[in-house]
Amino acid sequence: MRRPLFLLILLVIAAPAARAQPAYDQDLVGQILDRPGGADARVRYERITLSDPSNNSVVARHRLYERVGEGDVLRGRARLALTQLLGEPRAEDLRIGDQVVIPTDPADYDLGALAYSPFPPAWPGAAALDKVVVIDKTTQTWAAYDHGQIARWGPSSTGAAETPTPNGRFTMNWRALERESSEAPPGQTWRMRYVMNIHNIRGIHLHQYDAVPTGPPQGHGCIRMVTADAKWLWDWSDSARRVGGRTVPGTTVIVQGKEPEGAPVRFTDGDDGRPHRVRVTLPDDPMAVPRGDR
Repeated sequence: MRRPLFLLILLVIAAPAARAQPAYDQDLVGQILDRPGGADARVRYERITLSDPSNNSVVARHRLYERVGEGDVLRGRARLALTQLLGEPRAEDLRIGDQVVIPTDPADYDLGALAYSPFPPAWPGAAALDKVVVIDKTTQTWAAYDHGQIARWGPSSTGAAETPTPNGRFTMNWRALERESSEAPPGQTWRMRYVMNIHNIRGIHLHQYDAVPTGPPQGHGCIRMVTADAKWLWDWSDSARRVGGRTVPGTTVIVQGKEPEGAPVRFTDGDDGRPHRVRVTLPDDPMAVPRGDR
């Protein structure tokens, strides 16, 4: 039976739109990641439920902004951009009854980016190596270590469960400032920037991506990074090069962990009733990790 045209239009309008997976705000997260320092800070967190006697989400968010900003609403809104870096809901999206993890002390919103890292500040097993990059699939984060001291960390998004990023020890083979992805659908062009290859056969790279998802990984095996991190890593890392007739390997890259089934777990509740940052465990010796590009 053919339906009247007006009914088909009504059905299309009434149909719920597919919700895209949330992505990191590149500008806001990048500004936080570029803050220096913070490796020695100890941030305490609390989990709050958005509420207000009026049951009004706008009023409840306003009160949260005032609290975090120590009476200054605009400062509170700016500080709460941190929730995105922590993998928590954006403050402006919160509704009555929603929960979010935030620092207990308002001053802890203004620390250097390393204060919020899930990675340990020191990696003794990597102390003899000038540069090591770690990709942790479980938490969907990455970190760079300089002689065993953390230099940078940030969010990442690896390959999906059906097209996983391989685990193991790799080195950066070659790099390109810009490259077209071979995974783009017919008729489309996907341009990747700050491309750092770690697996020639499978074409696995670390690279910039405009919409790095905050939830489950969706990629085809590559490691997607926010622009600020990809640019920093491009400037910091090395590709393979010829020195005195021999090839010197590029920066070591360790890929570990397992793809989360849903959004990565960033906090767990401790015995003290407070949320605690999920911590990444690193291998004792990065060079003992089996090669992953064979």
